[in-house]
Amino acid sequence: MDIKINSTIGFATLLFALLLSSCSMEKRIAKEANRSIFSDSNLISAHVGITIYDPVAKKYLYNHQGNKYFIPASNTKLLTCYVAMKYLGDSLIGLRYIDKGEGVIEAEPSGDPTFLHPDFKTQPVYDFLKRNKNIFITTQNWKEKVLGFGWSWDDYNEDYMVERSAMPIHGNVVSFNQNGIAIPAYFQKKVEGDLSNKSFFIKRDLATNRYFVVPSVHKTAAVDIPFHTIDSNIFIRLLTDTLHVKITLANSIFDRTSSAHMLHSQPTDSLLKIMMHRSDNFFAEQSLLMVSNERLGYMNDEKIIDTLLKSDYKDMPQQPRWVDGSGLSRYNLITPQDFVFLLEKMKNEFSWSRITTILSTGGDGTLGSSYQNYRGKIYAKTGTLSNNVALSGYLLTNKGKQYIFSVMVNNHQTKAGNIRKSVEKFITQIIQKY
Repeated sequence: MDIKINSTIGFATLLFALLLSSCSMEKRIAKEANRSIFSDSNLISAHVGITIYDPVAKKYLYNHQGNKYFIPASNTKLLTCYVAMKYLGDSLIGLRYIDKGEGVIEAEPSGDPTFLHPDFKTQPVYDFLKRNKNIFITTQNWKEKVLGFGWSWDDYNEDYMVERSAMPIHGNVVSFNQNGIAIPAYFQKKVEGDLSNKSFFIKRDLATNRYFVVPSVHKTAAVDIPFHTIDSNIFIRLLTDTLHVKITLANSIFDRTSSAHMLHSQPTDSLLKIMMHRSDNFFAEQSLLMVSNERLGYMNDEKIIDTLLKSDYKDMPQQPRWVDGSGLSRYNLITPQDFVFLLEKMKNEFSWSRITTILSTGGDGTLGSSYQNYRGKIYAKTGTLSNNVALSGYLLTNKGKQYIFSVMVNNHQTKAGNIRKSVEKFITQIIQKY
């Protein structure tokens, strides 16, 4: 009897100690948050959400507005990254084709952004197409617009807002060097104005592929400008100029039967690593469209997002509003707890080595100027839009713990760098102390 009573008392004492420890830890983290973030004059008027989660204990260590919605900016790429890791396989499908014999093929593009992209030196799809004489390409699987829902239309000339397409080529940008020489050369004849002056910038017409030389007080720098992809023949002309074979745009629906072959282009993770390390909007947008193409048979953001929210993401703590692959849109809304859920799901389904290859760590990728002394201690994705900063990922603490976290700051009125420094101060304290 005494043994039983002592056991009960011992268990109760242990449980009480654990609860006390948990409360104590939450209070200590809250104290760090107050010191690093909430006492910072740059954040006093901002909307802040913080969630820190222990995936081993299956509990939140700290929650401040973790269930509130925020504009996630490029943290949205985490949503895209997970489904790309899951549904695009080990290597990207660059093209589906049917061999008609005698050098004639029918082909259906997959939205692969790596085709003739300068980041990828080997080009299996190009090498294959070059060996044929007559190529019929259908884009009937394209059911999307070139710009995403809620994108800022007046950023159309910027290299971070590249137009989407069924068959991207050269990254869907025209590169101008300091002398205004265009690559691909096809666009040189589209440039209007005097290129002899060494101080100018180049601006594309909103709805066409006309480029204008505009005088400037600043010395000309090399620049990448998105070309207009809404003309369905533009990639046909670029392909013809590049391959020097006959290319025809077909209006037929591609028959994905046993006679169709799949041609792979690049390792999937080689695309995703660049996408996350550089926070490449174009790669993210095309990755989500490629997932749509594989799961639905056509490319459409709204349909694939609806499908994913009802399947892979149906158990998120709060239902996100998700509208694009990159986070360019301010219509995206998601909570810190949702990102923690997503990151735990990623950790449970994929190898740690794969995750840590794709995500940036301290001093690397988009974390290149921060967390310099914490390489291997943090793996995360940044997010930045004007007045909005986000950071979500994994922490490996000095005490050997692994935590999942999300910090989101909306509506600040200072430089993004000031916000990032405050968040870094808070995160590094968690790594050091817990």
